[in-house]
This record gives sequence, C-alpha cells and structure tokens, in this order.
Amino acid sequence: MDFDKVLQLLRELHRHEVEYVLVGAVAMIVHGIVRTTSDVDLFVRPDAANIERLRAALSAVWDDPAIVEITAEDLAGDFPAVRYVPPEADMPLDILSRLGTAFRFEDIESEIIPFAGIPVTVATPRQLHRMKKDTVRLQDHADAEALREHFGLEGD
Repeated sequence: MDFDKVLQLLRELHRHEVEYVLVGAVAMIVHGIVRTTSDVDLFVRPDAANIERLRAALSAVWDDPAIVEITAEDLAGDFPAVRYVPPEADMPLDILSRLGTAFRFEDIESEIIPFAGIPVTVATPRQLHRMKKDTVRLQDHADAEALREHFGLEGD
C-alpha cells in the first residue's frame, strides 16, 4: 500500500469537508497500533452533498472518471458498501454507509486525531473493538485483542 496516497486521501477528505469516519486497520494505525493492510475502510454519511464532496476529494487524488459512479443513492439504498479501486493503485477503498444491521454511519463513535499533520476523523478504540470482536475473521479477533490490550478495554 502506498501510504503517501493514504495521507493524500486523508488530506483531501479534510479539505473537502467530507463527513467520514476512518475504520479498519488504517484507523488502528492512526491510534498507534501498527499492522499491515491492503485497503482503506471509510464510513461516510450517505447524503447527496456529502457524496459529492467525497467524489471531489477522490478526484483530487486520482484522475479517474469512474469516481462519478459512486452515488448517494447506492450508499443510502441497497448497496451500502462500495469498493473503489483507483487506477494503477494497490489501495482499494471500501466506502460504507452501513455494515449490515450492526453499524450505520450515524452510529459510529468517532474522534478527531491529528495524524501526520492532518485532522483525521477516526473511530474510537472502543468502537473499533466493538466492530471487530464478534466477526468470523481471525484477523478481526487479533485486532480486537490488540485494541483491548493497548487501550485497556474491559467488559466491552
């Protein structure tokens, strides 16, 4: 993964005032738990104005006409998760407005943390732990344990 592109993406999300919450492994990195990953996971508010800002932010990073195919109608409707794979990039983005019935953008507990000089809206450690602890993926279980240990999360 080209981490410079991740930083550029985070800068553009901030610059375009996108309502988003970073989740997944990159969120763990922002919180100081280093682990490898091959994608970026973003929850976004699925309203038309916000998705327009999201498309503008993505277009500032990648020159890709396919970005216009990301729509608020999809994210607010039957397709609440879109995988965007930038051209000539090894960094897919999973753009979500909800994850099944368990999590919706509005439900994600977040905070703003400065990371590499960029204010990043990121899920709190407790929220990340909640999102990872009961999945079937072994990596998520390892992540949940790392979060629990690093932040002293008990009984969550």
